[in-house]
Amino acid sequence: MKSFALLFLVVICGMGGLGQKLKPKKRSNGEEINFRTKTKDVCTMSISGDEEMKLRIECKSQGMSYWCEFAGKPTVCRAFRKNPKIYWNQIAMELRKLPHACESTQVLKTTMCQKAPTEAFMKQIATGMEPEDLANQEKSVQKTSTSMRGAGKSSVKKIGKPPMLPLIKPTQHSQGSENETEAMKLAREHCWESLHGFCSYIIGIFRG
Repeated sequence: MKSFALLFLVVICGMGGLGQKLKPKKRSNGEEINFRTKTKDVCTMSISGDEEMKLRIECKSQGMSYWCEFAGKPTVCRAFRKNPKIYWNQIAMELRKLPHACESTQVLKTTMCQKAPTEAFMKQIATGMEPEDLANQEKSVQKTSTSMRGAGKSSVKKIGKPPMLPLIKPTQHSQGSENETEAMKLAREHCWESLHGFCSYIIGIFRG
């Protein structure tokens, strides 16, 4: 009876140890790894899935952002099952050697799974590129054009209409030199400075 109880205890402990060994597999799913490419692109690598896994890479480079996705079954590789974390770190190391993390990488391979079946390799299934903060740039252009229109309206309001000139009856008895002096005086009082000459001429005509 004692030997049976001892054997049962050994089996329970063994199952507990096996459960601890399986934990790293769960931690690899949903994990994110940050890295930089050869041209200093800032990238993030995220992992998801169970038997068939997906790898998404997102990078930022000189005002542009690009991404790509890979899919495969690395679980068929025995070395991956033992330590998936080392597998993904090897993927990140390979991507660091490239100038662009998505353009020249149709298939991702690791040294620890070189002899594994082809289905174990992560193959590219999608890719994309777009300008960074494109919506913010469009909003900035709209805001600039609106402010320019507002400035145009305010400048028109400030200019306003020119003052009305008083109706001056022409006098026949005044001399020419006196008319010119009086006309210039009225022009200075009632006209803009840039129009003094023109106003003086018109006033001189009315005054004879």
